[in-house]
Amino acid sequence: MSYKKSLSCTKSIQGAVYQSLLSRSLSSTATVAIATIDSEQDGRLPSKHLGKVFDSLWQDLNLNDPSTMRMYHRPYLQSLLPDSVYKHCLYNCFRAKKQTVTRNLRCLSSDGLTAQSIVKQKSLEVLGQTYCCDEYTNITPKILSKVGRNLHNSPHHPLWLIKERIKSHFYSAYTGRWGNPLFSVFDNLNPVVTVEQNFDSLLIPKDHPSRKKGDNYYLNHNTMLRAHTSAHQTELVRSGLDAFLAVGDVYRRDEIDASHYPVFHQMEGVRLFSNHELFANVTNGEELNLFEKRGRRTPQKQKTHTLEAVKLVEFSLKQTLTHLIRHLFGEELEIRWVECYFPFTHPSFEMEVRFQGRWLEVLGCGVMEQDLVYSAGAEDKIGWAFGLGLERLAMVLYSIPDIRIFWSEDERFLKQFCLPSIDHPVTFQAISKYPPLWNDISFWLPAEGYEDNDFYDLVRSVGGDLVEKVALVDKFTHSKTKRTSHCYRITYRHMERTLSQKEVRIVHQAIEQAVEQQLGGEGRY
Repeated sequence: MSYKKSLSCTKSIQGAVYQSLLSRSLSSTATVAIATIDSEQDGRLPSKHLGKVFDSLWQDLNLNDPSTMRMYHRPYLQSLLPDSVYKHCLYNCFRAKKQTVTRNLRCLSSDGLTAQSIVKQKSLEVLGQTYCCDEYTNITPKILSKVGRNLHNSPHHPLWLIKERIKSHFYSAYTGRWGNPLFSVFDNLNPVVTVEQNFDSLLIPKDHPSRKKGDNYYLNHNTMLRAHTSAHQTELVRSGLDAFLAVGDVYRRDEIDASHYPVFHQMEGVRLFSNHELFANVTNGEELNLFEKRGRRTPQKQKTHTLEAVKLVEFSLKQTLTHLIRHLFGEELEIRWVECYFPFTHPSFEMEVRFQGRWLEVLGCGVMEQDLVYSAGAEDKIGWAFGLGLERLAMVLYSIPDIRIFWSEDERFLKQFCLPSIDHPVTFQAISKYPPLWNDISFWLPAEGYEDNDFYDLVRSVGGDLVEKVALVDKFTHSKTKRTSHCYRITYRHMERTLSQKEVRIVHQAIEQAVEQQLGGEGRY
């Protein structure tokens, strides 16, 4: 049979079959965004002409146009078609869908939206340094674009204001013998650190969950973007410093909502004391010691520390941080201390403040583990350390409701923080609260190795800052196959204009594609 005759044969069944498809009643809860057509191979159509025939039908029905795409349940459609026909239709569907999504994503590039995937190459460059990639590499172009932004060093940015206010307080409140500032400040340390710096130097166990790929951004198995500014603690103590503040951007794979972002900013504070410094103002202090030889570890102290030394260090720590937070929030602020656990301090505490009728955690701290101090070469000293998040403080102090706002380059936002002095009061005035749009995505999880943070990171990479929140709204495990599916609700909201559902659908389709191609999920769209 000739190709022309094949076309004629196919066109004769096209109308009836297509009308049949349009009249079918399909479930709206278990559908897939798949543009295809039903057809039947009656045996008279040579297989060598099959591709050309269906290409013709594809064009005739104008299925490359997203506006004519319809929703069809994939298993139901597969049951209607011969296997070879179904596979060819499916191939055409995904080819057209991919072309359409790629084209439309390119049109949205002015919003900073790109379909980015995890870096898969032999090497990558960060801040002018080249790093070899391996199976541990999981950093995305979206995250790489944030490295070097250093919002905490951008004059008149709210994070810069917070940093400068804290720095000013420490400079004025704590001075040395000759009136010079006691605390040194480091705010330009390289965010690329070794795994040893980020974990081992802080006594974090090899099997500790904080080391997981799912929670961190690795350049390779030896190198990563720091997950906390504590990664620099040992090197700074080893350099001979007894009191310092370290400020910088830190990177963690995390959930998506108004208070979480994969890049945020921390300040680390450390203070070490010699025997003389700690007991100088204590009656008969020369008779007291930092360490004891036959001690034991208790909830109140470490094995090598004397109880009197720990109590003085704890008093110094809490007094220092109470003065700092009241300097920022006001003298009438109500504060409470909660005992907690950190691998690198003991005893450990979290500070909570009473703000707008609720208790809010603002920082973690504690007496430094002596093994950590020993390894840094300060064998004859004892000390405390704290860590606080700049975004958390800025959101409270300036009433900033969404953590994404800190990355805005809109002048209407930035001008609000051009103040005559760093202590000048200011309350953020919302530019506008544009309406959100919600889209759900449901898919079968891959057989193994899946973590929620993998999906959150993928959504960040594809949707960028258009995504305000991702929530897991449903889990389902099939009783027979034992396969599990997750359903997530993605909230889209542009910070500077109103989004249309058509725009959001383009992004959502790109996320659907990436779930299948990068995570190995199977869509239930």
